[in-house]
Amino acid sequence: MNCSVGSASPRIERLTRGLAEPTLLCNPKSNQRLPNEVLAGGVTFVLPLPILFTRSFLAPMSTTPTAPAPPVAPISFEDTRIAFEAKSDGELRTMYALFAAMNNGSLVQVGSSLMQSALKLGFPGTKFLIKNSIFKQFCGGETIQECQPVIAELGRYHIGTILDYSVEGTGNDRSFDRTRDEILATIAMAATTSNIPFSVFKVTGLLPTALLGKMQAGTALTAPEQAAFERGQQRLDALCASAHQHDVRLFVDAEESWFQHTIDELTETMMQRYNQERAIVWNTYQLYRHDRLEALQAAHDRAVAGGYYLGVKLVRGAYMEKEARVAKQRGHATPINSSKQATDDLYNESLRYCVNHIDRISLCAGTHNEASSLLLTQLMQQANLAPGDERVWFAQLYGMSDNLSYNLAHAGYRTAKYVPYGPVEAVMPYLLRRANENTAIAGQSSREFLLIQKELRRRKGRS
Repeated sequence: MNCSVGSASPRIERLTRGLAEPTLLCNPKSNQRLPNEVLAGGVTFVLPLPILFTRSFLAPMSTTPTAPAPPVAPISFEDTRIAFEAKSDGELRTMYALFAAMNNGSLVQVGSSLMQSALKLGFPGTKFLIKNSIFKQFCGGETIQECQPVIAELGRYHIGTILDYSVEGTGNDRSFDRTRDEILATIAMAATTSNIPFSVFKVTGLLPTALLGKMQAGTALTAPEQAAFERGQQRLDALCASAHQHDVRLFVDAEESWFQHTIDELTETMMQRYNQERAIVWNTYQLYRHDRLEALQAAHDRAVAGGYYLGVKLVRGAYMEKEARVAKQRGHATPINSSKQATDDLYNESLRYCVNHIDRISLCAGTHNEASSLLLTQLMQQANLAPGDERVWFAQLYGMSDNLSYNLAHAGYRTAKYVPYGPVEAVMPYLLRRANENTAIAGQSSREFLLIQKELRRRKGRS
């Protein structure tokens, strides 16, 4: 097994100074450890013994190109029978009531404020009501264990689960260590089942945001800051090493532009280390930024030169308003595309680039956009890639765009849902964003609401 890292740029060398060399996969004495000990980033973690006997740590994910794919029937995202097949009539009516409420902008605004206040004041029954309504729609549970029924239910329809720990830390070492341990637990869980194809984390959950920004700005760190940065690097390496050992793909989420370049370089260093055989570590590109296709192309060039595989998750982006506001405050040009159409075009061009270089790139299209999803299925057919090619994935958020997820999975495409989890109080910001996204705009009902209406009418006509 080749565990060499290869040459790195001076900037990457500066970023990774002090990062311990991984002993996880290259130690010839590793088979003498106790069977439930996992060494990651120089730290030994003890995992439950049953994990070791469910799935091989090093079960290979073949990167051999598939044979020419047979013709695939056109996919329709209008098929609500398939989209809501997992929902009973009662569950569908509950969804209808929830999305109907979210279509009322005034109700969402007032309700959001009331929910937050009631939770803060500890009003009896508030948590129960939230957990059995909007939380149940968009989250898997408060803990990994509570997510098990959702994982199993999605798995029955050949949809994977991406457990997304949605708790924001407090910015100290104790919080960063707790986040590391939680992500390690999601990796360990993923090792036990094919129903969890990815784990995911944010770098800002492992080390201070301010230090990422200082590194990107070229500002020298003080000795305590350098030590804190190196502790963050060790946490990052612990996650990537564990993912490599367990053969679990690992998403590194994209964040704000003023420290994203630092995240990119840290992530590429992990790719050099752990993507020698296949794409284990995946970086995320937000295509509402006009420079991201160029960044993707440059990363691909470096992967080819370095002899490692590039894992790529493409999204449109999550921080657009904040990016525009900060750029204005700092007197910088906005990094955001000039229009939604420009973002759509850039996203689709990035899909084409990845499929054209599928020998080196593994791709996940994280999108709720029907046109982009359909385009990727067409690109796969043109490239003779079978729907089940393990190098190409589709992903959507849990509780949304089931017309994409279930129809893609039904047609044999590799599909997964981001399933956030965490204490109700901690995930409230996430839930409120989902409510706002599904609010009626200019008098038009949300896409989700219209699809639920269509399926209810279909079922009524059938009875």
